[in-house]
Amino acid sequence: MGQGKSGSTILGVALGNCPDVFFAGELSNWLLTSGKPVLGGVERRRFWLDVSEHVDDAEDLFGREAFMHLERALSAVRLDREPLRQQLRKRYRPVTESLYRSIASEAGVTYIVDTSHLPLRARELQSIGGIDLYLIFLVRRVEGVVASHTRDIKRQDVARRRLKFLSVNAHIWWTYLLSIMVFLRHPQERRLLLHHEDFIANPNGVLRQILDCVGSPAELPDLASLRTGLPLKANGLIRADEVSLKAKPAAPNRTSRVMRLVQRPWTFLLAQLRPAATGATPPRHVSASDSS
Repeated sequence: MGQGKSGSTILGVALGNCPDVFFAGELSNWLLTSGKPVLGGVERRRFWLDVSEHVDDAEDLFGREAFMHLERALSAVRLDREPLRQQLRKRYRPVTESLYRSIASEAGVTYIVDTSHLPLRARELQSIGGIDLYLIFLVRRVEGVVASHTRDIKRQDVARRRLKFLSVNAHIWWTYLLSIMVFLRHPQERRLLLHHEDFIANPNGVLRQILDCVGSPAELPDLASLRTGLPLKANGLIRADEVSLKAKPAAPNRTSRVMRLVQRPWTFLLAQLRPAATGATPPRHVSASDSS
């Protein structure tokens, strides 16, 4: 979970190349698209059709209703919709559990990677007993997120870029607030804070730490040859059949004093969250017998 444009797709692809792990993409879109993948391809369409055939009682939830009232970040401020949310949950939770079970069965795996981002979706998953949930709170330097959102806006279009800057920063504030609340209420042994920059700098170390957290002995994938798989929805990276990932320091983005000031509270708060995935090898405890 976390803000969009934070690198969840490449993280999901890398995890999905580990044995016994399936990268499902943004599963929040499964109800929105009536179970159909956003991208085409015979194999992808067949996989998600087979998944949908084994999810019972989902048809009356297809559409935007569950997303708007249970998963969308702004739904948290609509206190008047709580009775409707309670009614939706009675259908939403068994359908969602059935969806994960069907994916695991069709893919023949134990672990499913869902990169939906949405903290309120994560909150709903916390209440589904049939899902053994682990949370990764993925964050990225704010200037990198803003740069991703403004990349297609011409530099001379100052007014539009300024409006996008303000809207993205406001969205980050609300998303991080909800994400921290969901993160802290999750069991400490089943959650990780991950900075995108740490993953890019040391992908093998971070992947090993994530796999160890979930109890998977899977071997690490070949980062030079990563299959993008059959995710339901993700960013444009999955249009290629194969991608590569090379460890390197994150490229710097343009920043400003205003941006640093606006995001300073989150810089402080995120630094306090534990546990965090850095990929660093934990210090070795030296006993008396070791040193003798």
